[in-house]
Amino acid sequence: MAVDRLLPSQEAHDLIDLTRDVADRVLAPIVDEHERSATYPDGVFATLGEAGLLSLPYPEEWGGGGQPYEVYLQVLEELAARWATVAVATSVHGLSCHPLAAFGTEEQKQRWLPDMLSGSMIGAYSLSEPQAGSDAAALSCKAVLEGDHYSVTGTKAWITHGGVADFYSLFARTGEGSKGISCFLVPSDTDGLSFGKPEDKMGLHAVPTTAAHYDKAVVPADRLIGDEGQGLQIAFSALDSGRLGIAAVAVGLAQAALDAAVDYAHERTTFGRKIIDHQGLGFLLADMAAAVDSARATYLDAARRRDAQRPYSRQASVSKLVATDAAMKVTTDAVQVFGGYGYTRDYPVERYMREAKITQIFEGTNQIQRLVISRTLAR
Repeated sequence: MAVDRLLPSQEAHDLIDLTRDVADRVLAPIVDEHERSATYPDGVFATLGEAGLLSLPYPEEWGGGGQPYEVYLQVLEELAARWATVAVATSVHGLSCHPLAAFGTEEQKQRWLPDMLSGSMIGAYSLSEPQAGSDAAALSCKAVLEGDHYSVTGTKAWITHGGVADFYSLFARTGEGSKGISCFLVPSDTDGLSFGKPEDKMGLHAVPTTAAHYDKAVVPADRLIGDEGQGLQIAFSALDSGRLGIAAVAVGLAQAALDAAVDYAHERTTFGRKIIDHQGLGFLLADMAAAVDSARATYLDAARRRDAQRPYSRQASVSKLVATDAAMKVTTDAVQVFGGYGYTRDYPVERYMREAKITQIFEGTNQIQRLVISRTLAR
């Protein structure tokens, strides 16, 4: 069912209508095929780019949509309700554009940002390493300045769109300690850059997640974003927004699972009654609906704070924690509503449950979110 959204403008309502139209025509008919065969959906991101859905929160002067984050996140939610993999990759693309948009020079923006925001170039975010996931300050991938370029050596991990993206927002070590991390905009055809085989994941099969290997890769010095040593500041400034993106994706997944469960509960009968009319099941569905509505409220609150330029880091962590835990619970309960059929691939709820799990892990595990929240309370 279509979510009855309270949006700030008629333009926002029109944008949601456009998103639903694109998602229903382009995404929904092919999601099962690509997820089951783990094949990349060629052309999908170009279509989203042409519709203006890949760059909504960025300024119009650079080709963005100039939309409030409150609206952008609801677009992500609508995409996720049809295809979580595509919504995650869309969120990651937006995340990968942030370093250049927020910290790049005017010359760098003019050179690269319009193509990135138009969707003609798809981006990936390259922060994690095999031994440095939640502890970003422990990065070991090194970038050494050699004349007019940096020589980059090391391995990055868990890159959504790895090996497929056109550019990578890379974080690598240029000095010692937490202030020795820098950010680079690395093109996919960089000499010395290669990718591992796609990870064999539980879900999100249609877009690859890979490691990246830098073997004295040559990155021109003019692709340093911000100052040397500013990398963690850049990374963390983007992660709050990224966490909101994942929260919205999680709510979209949960909404899709709730809708499927409600529809099935209207169709299935036992003991002469629709199963939704049995109080035990009706209460389960009620709890699922409450969890979805509550999770949506938390990400909208954080987004509105961001749009008002108020501090929102704690609220971003709260929304990521609440929304992804809700998605895991709601999708699991949806499988329960379907009974044995829910455990088969005849219905999408088993896929929703598998996809929900990763939302509790990436963009900072939910244990890290609890750490962030507790530290704000301690202060």
